[in-house]
Amino acid sequence: MDASVRPRSARLGSGAVAAAVVAVVGGGQLARMMAPAATALGVRLRVLVEDAESSAAQVVVDSPVGVASEAADVDALVDGAQVLTFEHEHVPNPLLEKLVGRGVPVRPGPDALVHAQDKRVMRERLTELGVPCPRWAPVADAASLDAFLAASGGAAVVKTVRGGYDGKGVRVVRSSAEAADWITRAESGSGAPLIAEELVPFSRELAVLVARNPSGEVRTWPVVESVQEGGVCAEVVAPAPGLHPETAAAANDLAVRIAEGLGVTGVLAVELFEVPGSAPGEAPRVLVNELAMRPHNSGHWTIDGAVTSQFEQHLRAVLDLPLGDTTARAPWTVMVNVLGSARAELTDGLAPVMRHDPAAKVHLYGKGVRPGRKLGHVNVSGDDLADVRARARAAAALLRGDHPEPKDS
Repeated sequence: MDASVRPRSARLGSGAVAAAVVAVVGGGQLARMMAPAATALGVRLRVLVEDAESSAAQVVVDSPVGVASEAADVDALVDGAQVLTFEHEHVPNPLLEKLVGRGVPVRPGPDALVHAQDKRVMRERLTELGVPCPRWAPVADAASLDAFLAASGGAAVVKTVRGGYDGKGVRVVRSSAEAADWITRAESGSGAPLIAEELVPFSRELAVLVARNPSGEVRTWPVVESVQEGGVCAEVVAPAPGLHPETAAAANDLAVRIAEGLGVTGVLAVELFEVPGSAPGEAPRVLVNELAMRPHNSGHWTIDGAVTSQFEQHLRAVLDLPLGDTTARAPWTVMVNVLGSARAELTDGLAPVMRHDPAAKVHLYGKGVRPGRKLGHVNVSGDDLADVRARARAAAALLRGDHPEPKDS
């Protein structure tokens, strides 16, 4: 049996799904990219959006405007829906627990989702499961941070336990004074509590996506390399080049162990540090950095590069349908994010990209341009990694308007 496939432990969900309504909290690009998969499956999306011009609202007809923390807005969203799911984790758990108490299927459920909402809760539970993580400790005040720094070689990563993403809520410090503002807010209750983690001497960042449905079926995609710029994912290479087979197997096993141990339903992204082995010839180890219980930037390559995309798989999983094949369609797929643009309108870059590389797959999110903002991404697949990477980077550069269109195009 394929190592990426786990047998189903019970009969999977059945019956007509043509009229199924999947309620989604969050109106960003992740909900937007669920729409084509939902259309293909005959599933109707109902998305709670922050405003009428949000990324998802531009393509999903049923997009009520509301606030994820308002019970009335979420109650209206789930009325008549088969399941509630998410494109972000920023939903109050008490609200979700009340829905579960009323019999509303919430996937992932609040007992699982809390591990993606609170980094301290995540670290505590992963430690209980025996999952390898960076050494960490809660930080209550300057003295506790200084003690952690002294035991960690003088440097550490301080994180707010809630609300951080894309490099926000994360700070590398070498003294407690460098986190004094966060500590003051945490002590007063006006800011999130903090944890400190060791500054891991990793060789690169990896990610593995796993999907699990309520019946217990589990599938993983190939482990990928994630390239970060300023704390934001800039590029993903699938599969991770030069990955030791033992490291790949360990990463996949960890993802499955976490998904099953936390009771996750839907797609789970496990972000990892690859750390060199301690002895010559030893396979690199992996440490778990972050979790996301939803489709994730590290899985956007699957839209064009895998038999089943993460977005289709997430819908299959939350509806308790059999999961799809996660095999890669090509030896290599490279995803490059479009982070900001010199163009006033990103669509002005479509014609140059299409002329220069007709095989490049462009995905735009319908967002207004501003510096560093995730505006879209490009996927390129092929047999030669150097060529695929160069083409994906060139297409993203054309969308950003970084350089004139090549004259030979």
